[in-house]
Amino acid sequence: MQTSLALGEKSQAIIERDSEVMSGSIVPRYPFVIERGAGARVWDVEGKEYIDLAAGIAVTSTGHCHPNVVKAIQEQAEKFIHIAGTDYYYDVQVRLAEKLAQIAPFAGDARVFLTNSGTETIEGALKLARWYTGRSQVIAFFGSFHGRSMGALSLTSSKIVQRRGFSPLIPGVHHVPYNNPYRCGHQRQETECRAHCTCASYIENMLFQRTVDPQDVAAIVLESIQGEGGYVVPDARFVQELRELCDRHGILLIVDEVQSGIGRTGKWWAIEHFGVEPDIVCSAKGIASGMPLGAIIARKEIMSWEVGAHGSTYGGNPICCAAALATLDLIETEYMANAQTQGAFLLDALEELRSHHPTMRHARIDGKGLMVGVELVLDENRTPAKVIRDDVELVGIEEGVLILGAGTSSIRFCPALMIDEATLSEGLQRFDRALTRAEQAVGL
Repeated sequence: MQTSLALGEKSQAIIERDSEVMSGSIVPRYPFVIERGAGARVWDVEGKEYIDLAAGIAVTSTGHCHPNVVKAIQEQAEKFIHIAGTDYYYDVQVRLAEKLAQIAPFAGDARVFLTNSGTETIEGALKLARWYTGRSQVIAFFGSFHGRSMGALSLTSSKIVQRRGFSPLIPGVHHVPYNNPYRCGHQRQETECRAHCTCASYIENMLFQRTVDPQDVAAIVLESIQGEGGYVVPDARFVQELRELCDRHGILLIVDEVQSGIGRTGKWWAIEHFGVEPDIVCSAKGIASGMPLGAIIARKEIMSWEVGAHGSTYGGNPICCAAALATLDLIETEYMANAQTQGAFLLDALEELRSHHPTMRHARIDGKGLMVGVELVLDENRTPAKVIRDDVELVGIEEGVLILGAGTSSIRFCPALMIDEATLSEGLQRFDRALTRAEQAVGL
């Protein structure tokens, strides 16, 4: 980080207290101390206003404190706050499961298991795949992020710091390149990669010939759009070839929609953009507008594990379920369509900024709906502009906009799905100023 921010007294005091008691694994963070939020705007404890283009890492999907969500939380809290859904029944959990089964991105009946988080969802899906298939091996992708608990971490291959010091991880996980023509994992030229991606054939012709028998593989775990890896949108044919490969060998296709699902890309699920039906869907983040909730959604015949094979004390918490039902209603009736509209505006606006910024001139600008990434690079050789990317996150705070990085040198734009064009435009103007300052600081 190249920039140090001048903090107000209230912010500084809270950050100092935090550093004394919070785990070193999560500090220091960005020097912003929130007081309150409304819609796509937030205010710090000094009263300064910011436009939030990060939405708590794509979590506050309906915006901060949407009245409908707040009301649903309050009404449920007045009834009962918790009773373990693995031991007893309650209507709000059933209604949520019914809704999630209804919007599942595959034909036929679905069953649902509710969790507390994306990581827990991945853990459960991994167990389910092994249970159903009786197989032990799993394939994941370089650049992927699936969480930090031991099973999910074994699938994760985003950054070394996430894995360093935690070996041995669970055995039987094999990583292969993810389709990314801008930075082909097989070191091929972009035009060649786009014309004929070899990522799926690599699994068939190399992995299955030299490393693992396909009859031992339970699942391929795919981020429909890579999140922490840099907001990378794959070519549809790559995803379709993975489905064909799974069908050929009796392998389950698990899609991680923790960051890309629940209307963020303009459809309920990002996988729907590629004409492919998965077997298991992992959801969380935007599902309940900030309340901790996740869901495993699987074909009915797959979610066949025996009683006691899996459980969760807090999964399907009634307040979280109520928030999720309000969230899904808002997204279905208004915000999924808005994500399409504002996402198109966002992509066009970022393309217009190319000529204004050296680090965007040769950048990868990619996305669906309101899940858009800009991979900042220094030159036509696509040298990652990591220092500038890190700097612009901090300078953005000074300019009054919250943005987050992803991958080596990407900036992600994942605002609330309710954001309007005027607010989005204002946020981009602040980003424009921040990026100019970060570029000028290194002489660009």
